[in-house]
Amino acid sequence: MFRRGFILFLPRLVGLLVVACCSVSIVYMLACTPKGDNQQLALPRVHSPTVKEGYEAILQEREEQHRNYIISLKKQIAQLKAELQGRTEQLKNMQNQYPDSLDIQLDHSKPEKAQANLLAFLRSQVDKAEVHSGVKLSTEYAAVPFESFTLQKVYQLETGLTRHPEEKPVRKDKRDELIEVIELAVGSLNKPDGVSKAQPRVYTASDFVEGIYRTEKNKGTLYELTFKGDAKHQFKKIVLFRPFGPVMKVKNENVNMADTLINVIVPLAKRASKFRQFMQNFREMGIQQDGRIHLTVVYFGKEQMNEVKSILENTSKSANFKNFTFIQLNEEFSRGKGLDVGARFWKGNNVVLFFCDVDIYFTAEFLNSCRLNTQPGKKVFYPVLFSQYNPSIIYGHHDSIPSLEQQLIIKKETGFWRDFGFGMTCQYRSDFINIGGFDLDIKGWGGEDVHLYRKYLHSNLMVIRTPVRGLFHLWHEKQCLDELTPEQYKMCMQSKAMNEASHGQLGMLVFKQEIETHLHRQKLSSKKT
Repeated sequence: MFRRGFILFLPRLVGLLVVACCSVSIVYMLACTPKGDNQQLALPRVHSPTVKEGYEAILQEREEQHRNYIISLKKQIAQLKAELQGRTEQLKNMQNQYPDSLDIQLDHSKPEKAQANLLAFLRSQVDKAEVHSGVKLSTEYAAVPFESFTLQKVYQLETGLTRHPEEKPVRKDKRDELIEVIELAVGSLNKPDGVSKAQPRVYTASDFVEGIYRTEKNKGTLYELTFKGDAKHQFKKIVLFRPFGPVMKVKNENVNMADTLINVIVPLAKRASKFRQFMQNFREMGIQQDGRIHLTVVYFGKEQMNEVKSILENTSKSANFKNFTFIQLNEEFSRGKGLDVGARFWKGNNVVLFFCDVDIYFTAEFLNSCRLNTQPGKKVFYPVLFSQYNPSIIYGHHDSIPSLEQQLIIKKETGFWRDFGFGMTCQYRSDFINIGGFDLDIKGWGGEDVHLYRKYLHSNLMVIRTPVRGLFHLWHEKQCLDELTPEQYKMCMQSKAMNEASHGQLGMLVFKQEIETHLHRQKLSSKKT
């Protein structure tokens, strides 16, 4: 009984103790309130005659303190707003009218200003470089060529001391640079866009197809990387720029090439056997693997014409291929005239034109490169193809010459980048028509391609000039006719000399007698000993 009463009384006791403690605390706070800056601001006693006046004085003083504090805060906020507005205007002025790099003032005593100046300069480098549009150039040698690369190799025009047209493994500084760019592009592709609610696809380096890059010495390095898209014939393209500093993303776009048709235009006179070889390549790569292709053959004269038409018709029947056009001209062969007629004969929608020759071998990957590097009103593609040396010289010490597919490897012993040739090119028909087409006054071999190339260089279109791994010029014996002009004859002979073999291989042929004599002497010497 006593225990139950104690339990009931315990909560009341605890409550009374809490109330007592609170009361003591309040009295202590009222009695021990500290003074202001120099005098005690104690509350007056309850029975004091100045109770009312004392409270009013204290409240008035406290109100004055709060008012002064609010005024001070407002002044600070106004100052910060003015400073922020001034910095914003300063940054806008620097972005709109920024001086040359020599005028940059990196004042380390003001790190924020130095950072703003540097950022504005880097962005101005993107605007000054040939990234968004082409620039007018004076000659064909003024164009800065691209290099192309995959995960394993770099295909380069500037071969350096090694003279290798392809480099594996690449130099460490170049390898580190390209790995950084690929990783940055993959990170950009995997960054959520905040729009799509679907589970995003995770990209990896294995989705990388190919890339091209070039460096403008006083601006920076431009990178264009292509990745596999979400479906067949779809790609992701990332454009990056390194303005001698951090890489900046310029563009991230979807590229759908499923409906992009290529019209391959081939001018031809005689050479039926070569055309048969060309059609084997066209059937396998163009019809069977790619499928989005049209063939236009512009034939000069009538000799061997029926044989050529028969080859074309047989391919059409066996491959169920109807997308071809045969045009016959009764006049002297002119490559420029044939290509021009073939381009203008097309009556469909705007199409990618691939100007080709009968002694060219291309892959399905090249056809995609042709599509990806052309854009109406903006870009034309001038690939640097790999030219094959004379197989009888290259494989003269072998038991037999390998098959054509086995010969098409990119090595300095097997061929060279044909960087002096501008005949194989991809561009939209609208750009070709707007630029004025070929100079039809040029007859015979050579010259018409350079003339067209110069037209594009003198325009505002961007010229993509890069070596490609899927385009080969097959070796054939070259005949330089007496009817050619002196300039054309000289170009033809230069081309003929370069087509035969490498410098070292030609040297072995020139000094063949000396080498055989030396080996014979060595053999006799070894017998005597």
